[in-house]
Amino acid sequence: MTALLDPRQGDVEDDASSTKQRSLVSLAGGLLTEISLPKLLVAWIMLIGLPGLALGFLPLLASLWIGKVSAQVATLLTGLGSLAALILLVAVAWFGGRSVMRLLESSFWSLHAMGIQPGYVVGRESLRHLAEGWLKQGGSEAARGRIRAMSGLVSAAALSLFAAWIATLAWPHSRWTASLADFAAPLRLVLPVIANAVVIVASYFSVAAILWGIADARMAPPLDLKTFDASGSDARRWRIAHLSDVHAVAGPYGFRIECGRSGPRGNHRLSQAFGRLADIHAEKPLDMILISGDLTDAGSSTEWAAFFDVLSAYPQLSHLIVGLPGNHDLNIVDRANPARLDLPTSPLKRLRQLRMLSALGTLQGGRMRLFDAAAGTLGPALDRFLEPHRSSIAIFADRGTFRLSRGLGDVFDMAFPMVQPPDHEDGLGIIVLNSNAATHFSFTNALGMVSLAQTQAIDAIAALYPRARWVIALHHHVVEYPSPAKALSERIGTALINGSSLVRRLQKLKGRAMLMHGHRHTQWIGTSGDLIIVSAPSPVMDARDTDDTHFFIHTVAAGGDGRIALLEPEKIMLPGTPAEVSPQA
Repeated sequence: MTALLDPRQGDVEDDASSTKQRSLVSLAGGLLTEISLPKLLVAWIMLIGLPGLALGFLPLLASLWIGKVSAQVATLLTGLGSLAALILLVAVAWFGGRSVMRLLESSFWSLHAMGIQPGYVVGRESLRHLAEGWLKQGGSEAARGRIRAMSGLVSAAALSLFAAWIATLAWPHSRWTASLADFAAPLRLVLPVIANAVVIVASYFSVAAILWGIADARMAPPLDLKTFDASGSDARRWRIAHLSDVHAVAGPYGFRIECGRSGPRGNHRLSQAFGRLADIHAEKPLDMILISGDLTDAGSSTEWAAFFDVLSAYPQLSHLIVGLPGNHDLNIVDRANPARLDLPTSPLKRLRQLRMLSALGTLQGGRMRLFDAAAGTLGPALDRFLEPHRSSIAIFADRGTFRLSRGLGDVFDMAFPMVQPPDHEDGLGIIVLNSNAATHFSFTNALGMVSLAQTQAIDAIAALYPRARWVIALHHHVVEYPSPAKALSERIGTALINGSSLVRRLQKLKGRAMLMHGHRHTQWIGTSGDLIIVSAPSPVMDARDTDDTHFFIHTVAAGGDGRIALLEPEKIMLPGTPAEVSPQA
């Protein structure tokens, strides 16, 4: 019998969350009708409301505490109080002050990550997108660079003035001192607390926007790489196959969230890519296979099982693969419903993180080492770091309770950056970052942010090996490409919020680093100052089963003066399959 509908071809339900088949406006409209408003309110209170209130409340609490301490100190100094009492008071003040400062700091950086820096990026990229639209497609790189610099400065000035205006409006309602009588009637403090928070955040934003704008304008613009290096025959070389966004799905006929029916079914493309890599490695050995994020389509256990099932057919590749987390591995709350929201306390996000960490332990656990920030040196290998947590992770994965997830809260963050140190003092090392923002909403899953701790670790790691060359690997793109973006949503919906800051920081390595990423499914090789940037296409996404796709093998060489050199890459084609051929898992 012939089925009325061939289920292998999918249907409109497979396009439910596809940004390729549906517009963002359409997705947003569906989101507004389906979102859980009570859950959204709770999430807003936890992520923005409480940190904001803490910022506004702490100056009042600090003023009361300082006043009491000052009064007690004055009494002790003018009276017959003992020296021991004074020492005790100072100790209490010191440790109490540290607790207050920790709360203030955590609240401030929570708001910074949730609203301040994303707000700056949205403003900057929106104006840049409009400005670049005035240029024709054929506009020169120099003209486009000037437009980027000027639009960045203009947007920074506009945002700074707007934030200063907001602070001015809130200032008359703010209050910075309080007495015990005020705390006896806390409702009277609600408006001043909110005003205090607005003044603090807006004042910081006003100053920070100008500083960020100046720094972004002075940053070396991204330029297409015009020529590749020609390394001498005696220079040491490393062959790196760069894949990204392979999006393993759970079954042979499953479609990807992002592309729906406009993309391939199942994992045939992934198997095809591994097969080609196995043949290439047998003929001319590879040094590394980098998969820069989105190894799975939604981070589910069945998708990870499917990924390892495909890889198991090619055991000769297992010691070469270096993986890292992408937004689809960590931040997809519900693959069929972009309106689904995770509360910050939900254990499900922690579960996706630990699935990712378990997979990386399997792939590269013995080769990648962690950075010990306290000691300022490299710590244990990933598998040794995970071993003490094996039992608790297994219990949490089985039960999934909030209580169990709290005990594992720092394990994922402590694992990054991962480092594969160079085998010689002037060799090639690899630093793997987690660039995913802590989002709790499928609709905002693609945003990225590299933590300050990771960027500081890069400096320390590079100092340990001052003659080494480095591949810095992460998922998100760090700069906008010199060519115009197709849509504004590409610039702000998928952005690495502090990407330009990371690029400026990597300039310290003075040509000894190459940054490799994925995320945008776009092939681009360029530079920003001394930093080489390589973006990988996806051999899986944005193409039907019948279309050809490709990936690249890059050859990195030891250049002169300790620099890293990039030779012309090798393009590896993956031919499409005839329409009548069913995909193989």
